[in-house]
Amino acid sequence: MAKGAGKARKKLPKQLAVVRADNCTGCEACIEVCPVDCIYKVPGEDLPSLQSFVDIDLERCIGCELCERWCPWDAIDMVDSVAIADAVADKGGPPEFVAKNHERLVAVAKSLQDLALEQKAAAEAAAAAKKKT
Repeated sequence: MAKGAGKARKKLPKQLAVVRADNCTGCEACIEVCPVDCIYKVPGEDLPSLQSFVDIDLERCIGCELCERWCPWDAIDMVDSVAIADAVADKGGPPEFVAKNHERLVAVAKSLQDLALEQKAAAEAAAAAKKKT
């Protein structure tokens, strides 16, 4: 098991990757370059052997931007961590996948967004305190 696997994140990258599923062809170029294996295939509901698109495990994404750079379909965006929940809510995809997984995916994104907002506030407070001294 990887070091730190299963533990809550203490710090988030400034940006996280989000797949715009309606643009993704499932070519898997992003899967090949991801250094932390956080990108996974999402099989079609009716025809699982036909790949619909890929998705990203936001809890494992390190914000390296490799997937965004390598995607030949411009289907991956780097999104500020403090706005990740809205981006995940609007990413699209096959209607059956969205209906089945929307709440789970947005809940993960919302928890990460809340953590990012807490970290931003703490950093601003530390900078203000440092400025006073």
